[in-house]
Amino acid sequence: MLLKKLSLAFACVCALCFMSCAHSKTNEEPKKQNVVQVEPPSPPSVLVQGDENTGSIYRINYNSKDYQNGGIVNTQKSAYVYLPAGYDENDSSKKYPVLYLMHGVGGTESEWGLSKSNSVVKAIMDKRVADKSVEPFIIVTPNGRSNFNFFDISFSNHQAFYSFGQELRNDLIPYIEQTFNVSSDRNDRAMAGLSMGGMQTINIGLCESLDLISWFGAFSAAPTSYSSKKIDFMITTYFDEYPINYFYNICGLQDNVAYGSAAQAAKNITTVSKKFVEGKNFQWYECDGGHDFNIWYKGFEDFAQIIFK
Repeated sequence: MLLKKLSLAFACVCALCFMSCAHSKTNEEPKKQNVVQVEPPSPPSVLVQGDENTGSIYRINYNSKDYQNGGIVNTQKSAYVYLPAGYDENDSSKKYPVLYLMHGVGGTESEWGLSKSNSVVKAIMDKRVADKSVEPFIIVTPNGRSNFNFFDISFSNHQAFYSFGQELRNDLIPYIEQTFNVSSDRNDRAMAGLSMGGMQTINIGLCESLDLISWFGAFSAAPTSYSSKKIDFMITTYFDEYPINYFYNICGLQDNVAYGSAAQAAKNITTVSKKFVEGKNFQWYECDGGHDFNIWYKGFEDFAQIIFK
């Protein structure tokens, strides 16, 4: 009898201990994720003030995330914005198209020169807007690395380029559309880039963001660009209902970085995919030149005269 009473008492004590432990655990503070907080972005700052005949250049800051590593860490990034002559921030009835212009593997948001008062891109745009050979449009040159150390321009950080699609979709495009008088129609968005930025145009623009963008320009696209077969597979599998307005390509014949991969990346795409028709919505242009700005500025000027028409 005594043994039964002792056993019952022991069982009660154990039950109370278990309930106490369980209660203690349920009242524990949940572990908080270590997320870096960033300040709200400052308003755009003017670097070059234009007038009725010339465009302006602004520097912007926008909040993003470290998408290469799961988007847990918050970041704040900078970009440059070209606004064409005649842009009026107070006239919201006029909605401008936008070109997202990407840099190469060793570059940053300033590689296309919009941080300079003597910018070649600005000079081309001012001239072509004035002679009416291009439709006035806005240009955005961001940093194409989507991780917390996006300022690291070494080749060891090149994997961050492949995550930019999430930043473009979730952060950059929304910021631009909230800040400037721009159209939200996919037919009014273009993406282009040099070298690694050309790869991003193909892999991220064409193959991940065709629901957002309809004009594409690859200037000496990097060798890691998708093959023609993969481009066709990605487009027909995920974005078959979205038409491609134009896909422009340029590469120098003496380019020892990009030309060797040209055939598989884009040159023969019209023989692989029904989505592209030479002369209608596709152009492959090759000429004497290397992997440099002589080709890239020509590519930009040619592409600028094709898009948004």
